[in-house]
Amino acid sequence: MAVRIHYLQHVPFEDPAAVTDWANEHGHPMTGTRVYENQPLPAIDAFDLLVVMGGPMSVGDVDPHPWLVDEKRFIRATIDAGRSVVGICLGAQLIADALGATVYPHTQKEIGWFDVTLTEAGRASGLFAGLPDTFIAYHWHGDTFDLPEGAAHLAQTDACVNQAFSYEGRVLGLQFHLETTPASADRLIHHCAHELVDAPGIQSAEQMRSNTAAYDRLAPLIRTVLDNLARRFSTPRA
Repeated sequence: MAVRIHYLQHVPFEDPAAVTDWANEHGHPMTGTRVYENQPLPAIDAFDLLVVMGGPMSVGDVDPHPWLVDEKRFIRATIDAGRSVVGICLGAQLIADALGATVYPHTQKEIGWFDVTLTEAGRASGLFAGLPDTFIAYHWHGDTFDLPEGAAHLAQTDACVNQAFSYEGRVLGLQFHLETTPASADRLIHHCAHELVDAPGIQSAEQMRSNTAAYDRLAPLIRTVLDNLARRFSTPRA
């Protein structure tokens, strides 16, 4: 069954990247809303899976980005309607906020390639079936979040405890990036270069670009997670 995917994009330089590759490979139709251009949000019954992308803003930045208010309401309405949702970085924070959890600045930023370790719940989760217990992922975040009430804690890093959570087995928040490709990382590095300072948890542009083996390892991970979502947690169409 083809899964109708819709994504929400917050800045021009953070697009779905490898998610698009996966959708094209499997024949899943994919549409998107550039919320930063105030494009209209779709009807909730027009898609099966909502993908909420990352961005450099925080969930509370509603004055410079007033569209965040309607977006958070839309995410909550999508969850309440029984749809499947996956949020990446800012997307995970928006899901946490929409579910009533607190999002706030972390004690340090995490930018670069760092190991993610699954919790016991993560190892048991069908959403992460087929993932190794520990894997390297791409990170670019300064905020973190409390777990929403009723959510399962799925993954952590040494620097940041709440790296992934699930809600009702069909909503997935990923603080880290599995969708990253060399091209999408280059766009982040170019547009957010001011964040690459000498500080704990922040790698240089060269360190990030040169780790070609890490990019290669990401591709099967994002495919595995999306396969799990498509196979087990996509809501049947009304």
